[in-house]
Amino acid sequence: MPLQVRDYTWDQVESQVFITVPLKGVRAGKADIFCIEDYLKVNFPPFLFEVMLFASIDESKSSVKVGNDVVIFTLCKKELGIWEQLATTEVSKEKLQKRREKAILAAQEKAQEAAKEKAVKKRENEKYSLEKMMKIEECNRKQIEELKEQERSKATEELEQWKQQKHEEEKLKRKEELKRAKQKIETEKRRMKKEETKLQNSDSQTSNKHSLKQGITANMFPENYSDKIIPAPRSAGNIQIQFTPRVFPTALRESLVPEEEEWLRKQAEARQAKNANIPDLKDLKEEEKNPDWLKDKGNKLFASGDYLAAINAYNLGIQLNNKLPALYLNRAASHLKLRNLHKAIEDSSKALDLLTPAVPDNASSRLKAHVRRGAAFCELELYVEGLQDYEAALKIDPSNKTVQDDAEKIRQVIQGTPPDP
Repeated sequence: MPLQVRDYTWDQVESQVFITVPLKGVRAGKADIFCIEDYLKVNFPPFLFEVMLFASIDESKSSVKVGNDVVIFTLCKKELGIWEQLATTEVSKEKLQKRREKAILAAQEKAQEAAKEKAVKKRENEKYSLEKMMKIEECNRKQIEELKEQERSKATEELEQWKQQKHEEEKLKRKEELKRAKQKIETEKRRMKKEETKLQNSDSQTSNKHSLKQGITANMFPENYSDKIIPAPRSAGNIQIQFTPRVFPTALRESLVPEEEEWLRKQAEARQAKNANIPDLKDLKEEEKNPDWLKDKGNKLFASGDYLAAINAYNLGIQLNNKLPALYLNRAASHLKLRNLHKAIEDSSKALDLLTPAVPDNASSRLKAHVRRGAAFCELELYVEGLQDYEAALKIDPSNKTVQDDAEKIRQVIQGTPPDP
């Protein structure tokens, strides 16, 4: 037979009721405490304290403290006012039993609803995690395909270089052979010229001897001799050379020309894109019809701390043009500030989809998208997914000290070791 506790004390204000129940030897792990809208019970064998309250309370905002041989309740009233008494005047055992059973049933129903909500939320989280894992696997597959294509392109380029080198070697070899042939011809010409000169000299000496005998004066030079005419020097001039203009600063041998051209084409198409769900333009000012102006406006609002207004500006810009990755990237930062973590992940993923192909011109934006999505994953305690995004950011900028430190902290959390302060 439990001992009913009668020597409790209570006090109140307009919004709260304070009850102090002395229980000798009471501890938090041993006491059975039950509280519902108008019923309160503490069971600590052999002691029992229960009371049917004078009015309804909000059990979700109420609290209890156990310790030092006493239990202290702080109950929040649903309606402001001063109670005439703590317990209701209904003291009949039958009525008290019915009220008790009704309170227990209500508590069981609330517990069942809470369990259902928890199960639904758990299923949603599992579904969301599965979708994200599928996206990550698809992204990894695309990266593998890109790496294969890069290796294929590299092998093709090396083969072309080898062919060009062989062609240059064959060309050089032919030049050497031609040079040797010319030298041989020149040598043969000089030899023949010497023989011809000797023959002419021999004929000339014979003719001179014959002329002297006859007393005839002859010319000492051959008749076919004439001064060699030296040609005038060539006129000087300038050669004009024009280089193909480069949009990106990367050297041509290190750049991905097709990817860069595709990125420029997509940027041009994004600037000209018009959505079908454009709001009524009559209600907008002239500058509000420009997505770039809305992006700058949202950035100013974000810098001032007005994140909701910044999101509204980015929303209107996305309605006008949903092909600009900067709008999704900046809206993800605003959602992250407001702890709208799922929306931050969605916007970061959309920005990464638009930031393709991966070229040096969009490397900074891709790094921000990975960091913001990774931070949102970590806030949701999905540390493995968050670490994958931080590692992707480090591949873009391996020397970023801040990203390196954050990634190391996440690894320590996954390994179960407390991160360094």
